[in-house]
Amino acid sequence: MGDPVREVRHPHHPEPRDRSARGRLWGYGRGSRGPSRPALTLLVLGGLVVAACLLSLNLGFIRIGPLEVLQTFLGQGTDQQELVLYQFRLPRIVLALLVGVSLALSGSILQGVAQNGLADPGILGINAGAGVAVVALLYFTAAGTAPAFALPAAAFVGAAGAAVLIYAFAYKGGTVTPGRLLLVGIAVNAGLGAAMLVLSLRLDQQLYSYAVAWLEGTIAGTSWRYVVALLPWTALLAPLAFAKARTLNVLNLGENVATGLGAGVERQRLLLVGIAVALAGSAVAVSGGIGFVGLVAPHLARRLVGPNHRVMLPAAALSGALLLVIADTLARNLFAPVELPVGIVVAAIGAPYFLFLLARTGP
Repeated sequence: MGDPVREVRHPHHPEPRDRSARGRLWGYGRGSRGPSRPALTLLVLGGLVVAACLLSLNLGFIRIGPLEVLQTFLGQGTDQQELVLYQFRLPRIVLALLVGVSLALSGSILQGVAQNGLADPGILGINAGAGVAVVALLYFTAAGTAPAFALPAAAFVGAAGAAVLIYAFAYKGGTVTPGRLLLVGIAVNAGLGAAMLVLSLRLDQQLYSYAVAWLEGTIAGTSWRYVVALLPWTALLAPLAFAKARTLNVLNLGENVATGLGAGVERQRLLLVGIAVALAGSAVAVSGGIGFVGLVAPHLARRLVGPNHRVMLPAAALSGALLLVIADTLARNLFAPVELPVGIVVAAIGAPYFLFLLARTGP
């Protein structure tokens, strides 16, 4: 009998593969290994993010050329150019970057914890929890007279409350299994969605329109105060997420193997879910219910650099930032001066890609 290693690497079967649909969707199947130099991929993604930001600065109802942008940054622009760039476009771009990074990292962590490529803050009910809190605040305050900061605060509390509810229902027998976490999250998402619809229908027309725009996801009207509100969360939680890359890799080996390697599975899982919820909750609080970023960005990152979270998490963060900056630029310019909610544009970009991804998984 021949060498078993050589038999495994037969020319017609160069390497063993997970041929299940779940394996290919999760990123371990054909075509998911990505380039051999992930650092180069990260560099290219970073360059694309910078290019998208520069393009977004140029485009808008008032066009400002690249040279004029440079002159404005050097203090030689007109008052109108300074107003447009510093007070309107730049804060939107920075917020889009922060929200994209936060949602992408949150989705990556949740997919790693649930060991399922369909997990993301929207599907697991975190966004729905924020939405219920916002709609409830609009409904119970007199004619929506709550202070401006109350909506983001309510959204964050709602997202955290939904996460606690999901984890409490998923906790059974002293542990939380990945499959149960996903199923409970889907069920809670459906229930919160129904509650949100009932409350929305009881709002007057003006508040209903406002609630719908927020729930669809928007960063229109962004100012620097929203950037300042989100920046500390992202600056603190993103490095913490990167530091947990090895833990995610160990958890993906399976609970028994992870326990054997000395990982406190339940404690680490709870900590990771907490990081993911804080990332998603802080982002949703300032941008509304933007979906698909936390779902698509991790898949795109795995296809580019593979499933190793040490490189996948940075790639997902850059992919999320790139996706949201492009989506916001399109939302501002497709039907200018009318703006589309950025959440709709993200869905229009992300849904076809994700359907293509599902189609490749086979039956």
